[in-house]
Amino acid sequence: QVQLVESGGGLVQPGGSLRLSCATSGFTLAFYGIGWFRQAPGKEREAVASIGFNGRNTLYAASVEGRFTIARDNAKNTVVLQMNSLEPEDTAIYYCARGPKFSSGGLSETRYDYWGQGTQVTVSS
Repeated sequence: QVQLVESGGGLVQPGGSLRLSCATSGFTLAFYGIGWFRQAPGKEREAVASIGFNGRNTLYAASVEGRFTIARDNAKNTVVLQMNSLEPEDTAIYYCARGPKFSSGGLSETRYDYWGQGTQVTVSS
């Protein structure tokens, strides 16, 4: 069955970095766009970044542009989110999700059908 499993979250000081991984199984990753989303306490879930099935189309939320980088390794069935210059406002549960087949991804969560269970990221001194 389709599965997405996030890892790499944790506690980091402001200005620090984390690298999140999304391990996928049950489908051919190379055919699908993948998105990262996050949900902070008391807030709605929001899009963070997405990457198209061909790896050439990436999109970022304005709040993370220039600090976060999304990349994919289809051979390893993994999509990563490199997060630099982290801020307390980045504290949230981070989720990866599968987009439509042969899609460019996108930042609308309605395009995504399967979701991981999330990994907690806490940015605090």
